[in-house]
Amino acid sequence: MKHIDLIIVGGGPIGIACGLEAKKKGLDYCIIEKGVITNSLYNYPLNMQFFSSSEKLEIDNIPFISNEAKPKRNEALEYYRRIVTSNQLNINLFEKVNTVHKKQGVFHIKTDKEQYTSTYVIIATGFYDLPNTMNVPGENLAKVSHYYKDPHFFAKQKLAVIGASNSAVDAALECYRKGAEVTMLVRGPEIGKRVKYWVRPDIINRIEEGSIKAFYNVTIKEILPKKIDIQTPQGKFSIQNDWVLALTGYKPNFEFLQKIGIQLSNDAKLYPQYNEKTMETNIKNLYLAGVICGGMDTHVWFIENSRIHAKTILRSITEK
Repeated sequence: MKHIDLIIVGGGPIGIACGLEAKKKGLDYCIIEKGVITNSLYNYPLNMQFFSSSEKLEIDNIPFISNEAKPKRNEALEYYRRIVTSNQLNINLFEKVNTVHKKQGVFHIKTDKEQYTSTYVIIATGFYDLPNTMNVPGENLAKVSHYYKDPHFFAKQKLAVIGASNSAVDAALECYRKGAEVTMLVRGPEIGKRVKYWVRPDIINRIEEGSIKAFYNVTIKEILPKKIDIQTPQGKFSIQNDWVLALTGYKPNFEFLQKIGIQLSNDAKLYPQYNEKTMETNIKNLYLAGVICGGMDTHVWFIENSRIHAKTILRSITEK
């Protein structure tokens, strides 16, 4: 069993920022990431463009130069990868943390490869790994995916996109432009208000001209091999369909947090308990960083406003 002063769970941008700060402070640390460097960003759609400008995605004042003001996925992957490699950060990849247990003031961490003890732990696991499921019949069919990667796959196919957020709108537009017959199924009365301001008019115009079909105030009743049954205020409909992108959002791994002992708010938001001045949870010497701090409000924290968590946390640790 290895002892490391600080274990950082999650190798996304905020976990990397914590690692940089720990290295500057001279701490013995290790970042443990279950996938690749910035695993969530790697699994974003191939052509995804950030809402934030490149300077707002920078960590530790390391310049992020992109071709456009708002960088794309591949540029972000290059930026964060170079930070890890150039700074020789101590990071274990493709190693999943299964349990974190505190005993007699020491954390015991078990992964699928190793066991560790540590004095301090930072949880920076994000929220992109667990989709919000619809819990409808047929959701587990092979034709249904909660992740979208590349529009070429859906060319000449009947595609239903469930959702009205940035990811759903991007997928609908890209697939339509690659020759898919796209139908959007929206739970609310309109396309989401938080959709990127330069994209929202595009999707609205495509819907109004009939290039992309859209149903609003929809309840999905059942997904079948060749169709989808939906309920709308105008009645029930069956839509002929080949593939479904259920882009209904994602959520943090609350079960993991609860098993550790982190207290969550007793409501639908499931806000984890932490001290805003230090980011320390109800468990002494265990900290939260990044979007996981927002519970189900996954739109509250982003890279640009949570990158400060690294300095806040490491200040608290070094003062101790």
